[in-house]
Amino acid sequence: MDGASGGGGETITGAVVPPISLSTTFKYQALGQLLAVTGFVYLRDGNPARNGFESTVAALEGGTHGVAYASGSAAIAMVMTLPKGSHVISVSDVYGGTFETLTKISPNMGYSATFITSAMTHATKLIWLESPINPTMKLVDIAAVAAQAIRVNLDVLVGTDNSFLSPTSSAHSLGAEVVVHSATKYLNGHSDVSPLVELVIYPGLASHLQHELDKRQRTAFGGMIAFRIKGDLATATAFFQHLKTVTIAESLGGVESLAELPATMTHGNLPFDDRIKLGFTDNLIRVPVSVEDAEDIIQDVLQALEKAGEGQ
Repeated sequence: MDGASGGGGETITGAVVPPISLSTTFKYQALGQLLAVTGFVYLRDGNPARNGFESTVAALEGGTHGVAYASGSAAIAMVMTLPKGSHVISVSDVYGGTFETLTKISPNMGYSATFITSAMTHATKLIWLESPINPTMKLVDIAAVAAQAIRVNLDVLVGTDNSFLSPTSSAHSLGAEVVVHSATKYLNGHSDVSPLVELVIYPGLASHLQHELDKRQRTAFGGMIAFRIKGDLATATAFFQHLKTVTIAESLGGVESLAELPATMTHGNLPFDDRIKLGFTDNLIRVPVSVEDAEDIIQDVLQALEKAGEGQ
């Protein structure tokens, strides 16, 4: 990543390929200096490599500042460090980790959360979005939400978890003031029909109800696909048991394609009735497609579907 954001090299040393900075502390020329010679003091506060990464990601979004954290969930938690008595509005079928932050941690932090999209109050400080939503792949019109937020309350922040669409969508240009990318996902990630699939959920398909909105919000379609296998939890379990190329694991954006059953994995802690209401059914499967040969992935999914459907 080029910390100069314009591709002209690292700004402190002029290195064309910015070096990894291993130092934990930086030299002062004399007592009384406010900053060390380089502008850095201690690793905890910043270093050239991290600052370069932060400025580059900010530039990709068209923003002015970026801050890197050890995990995407840590970044989201920091965004939600709000004044006591604040109110947060969030989409209901949000990522499981974010849901836990808003339901289990928020009371201890002194703020409340409402999982609907049109209930702003004078105390609302943050509207938190995902588009597409993890894992149901429903879209949110970010520009429309941002415009409405400004009309109702100038002090409210609109934040978006953009991890599913790095770097094909700039949520910042659509009106989101805070954009989170999980850097271990697509940001850093170096045609058949089956009767065993009940529904394919992918905004890049013309059949998706929000396809036109998806085209407006990004320059290319992402690699995240969800589908409902025809059957129940037993059928879905059989599908996973027969995968060979695709790995059963949470996360996304690495160099391997993964498969996940949200009902028992990322959202397994939700009460059954709430989970079904939000669309996290026992047959909903999420597949973040990666860099393997496309035919290998297709054949693996097809053979696993066939094996899972043998008992039907």
